[in-house]
Amino acid sequence: MHRMILAASLLLALSTSAMAGQVYKWVDAQGVTHFGAHPPEGQEATSVNTSVPKPRPALPRLDSEIAQPAAPLPESKPVGDQKAIDEKVKAEVATQEAERRKYCENIRTNLAQLQNNPRLRAEVNGEVRRLSEEERQSRMKEAEKAISENCN
Repeated sequence: MHRMILAASLLLALSTSAMAGQVYKWVDAQGVTHFGAHPPEGQEATSVNTSVPKPRPALPRLDSEIAQPAAPLPESKPVGDQKAIDEKVKAEVATQEAERRKYCENIRTNLAQLQNNPRLRAEVNGEVRRLSEEERQSRMKEAEKAISENCN
């Protein structure tokens, strides 16, 4: 009995897709869209796909997803707090801009000293020694590159 019910339901499910006929779509001279089982004579019609896609199977949940509670939704903050946040961000940006200006001033000063004084001494590995011409030129290039990348 169970096999007969299973076979009948399987045949019924398969027969609906086999019984589905072709559907055509066309627009008449007045601009009205029509659908029908037969295309009109002397007029262009397009075939419409009537098959229903199969639903995707649900992904299995991981044990870690089941064990953990859902994260609470963030609460909306009043408008007054947004003003405080905006002021804080503006202050941080102003501080960063001041630090950038100070850095640019220092690097320009260093570049000027490198360009104007061929006899420079620097502390390298805890030892004060005179820079060679190659080291001086290298440091000048590094300073110029830093200025072009970070300073206006």
